Amino acid sequence: MNLHEYQAKTLLQQYKVPVQEGFACSTVQEALEAYRQIKSETGSSFAVIKAQIHAGGRGKGTIKETGVNGVKVAKNQEQVEEFSKGILGGTLVTLQTGAAGKVVNKILVAKDMYYDGPSERKEFYLSILLDRTKKQNVIMYSTEGGMNIEDVAHDTPEKIFKEWVHPGGKLLGFQARKIAFNLGLSGEAFKNCVKFVTQLYNAYVGLDCSMLEINPLFKAADDKIIAVDCKMNIDDNALIRHAEIAGMRDVTEEDPTEVEAGKYNLNFIKLDGNVGCMVNGAGLAMATMDMIQLSGGQPANFLDVGGSANAQTVEAGFKIILKDPNVKAILINIFGGIVRCDRVAAGVIEAYKTIGNIPVPIIVRLQGTNAGEAKKLIDESGLKVQSAILLSEAADLVKQAIA
Repeated sequence: MNLHEYQAKTLLQQYKVPVQEGFACSTVQEALEAYRQIKSETGSSFAVIKAQIHAGGRGKGTIKETGVNGVKVAKNQEQVEEFSKGILGGTLVTLQTGAAGKVVNKILVAKDMYYDGPSERKEFYLSILLDRTKKQNVIMYSTEGGMNIEDVAHDTPEKIFKEWVHPGGKLLGFQARKIAFNLGLSGEAFKNCVKFVTQLYNAYVGLDCSMLEINPLFKAADDKIIAVDCKMNIDDNALIRHAEIAGMRDVTEEDPTEVEAGKYNLNFIKLDGNVGCMVNGAGLAMATMDMIQLSGGQPANFLDVGGSANAQTVEAGFKIILKDPNVKAILINIFGGIVRCDRVAAGVIEAYKTIGNIPVPIIVRLQGTNAGEAKKLIDESGLKVQSAILLSEAADLVKQAIA
């Protein structure tokens, strides 16, 4: 589950991670009140206005309707009002959102971190995620903060550092010191960085994150180390342990069909193809998508109905897939191990009759327990459903359907 920046920073503060503080605002009036409070606390007339969406590149992105950037530095109250009006309710388009963009329902009015002081200010990059190859958590960091890390990795890979930590252990002192050293820090900034990295790793583990990115990680003029921006993803399977975090979910940022699929415990991801697929098991779903590709089609979705497919789940899957106007055919590929194929076939027939006229061809491939009986049920149902037992047969039927 993705979180907004302001939500992620709130969680980091629970682990004593220093962050750029601010106030989440839904209206211009709230933004002005937040600005006045920030000004009274800091004595500075500067504040940062940040659009809150589940996408990166906000500073370089623009609001369709107004042309305002997704991140602006306001120098006074008038600019706070101007930028808030220009961002709130608008559609922010970034490299990650695509041309459609995302509607901005909240902004973060935050303290300006770029205040003057006796020492040099610097921006770094730091993220923590799981390295599946090594089966360990990896801390990836660079002296080139505030930039697209992909560009840094491509153009100057020598500036990317990695530190691996066994998930059964903890970040050790020498590892945190190594990170601070490679970032070129010394003195008080070095000590603050060691503490910051240790606390951040504790937050990553304690919150069951699947990814935690700080960009930029900021060394302020007074040598404080601060998370100026934060992207946080939480492992969905761990949300049962975090009721507070589960309550932070913003469904307006998610694909509506994926939200609906979640209500039926369906694992659904929308894609850009023309063949809808409904499969039991993630591995079989991946193989099915490959088969669709080899048949000349493009998968329109990933949909895993799990090991207990029945009339209700099949019907829900049909309805979700048919919401995509690009779908020209639907392929149901079920391996009957735990679940019997004839029961799935009966579920398909029942769901078809419940929904009524389905405007695209349906191919059902059933293999495993009672596959023969299942094929007979479908063939004798009188419905416009084609059946197959072999994967190659299903591939041929898909090719004919989209020709």
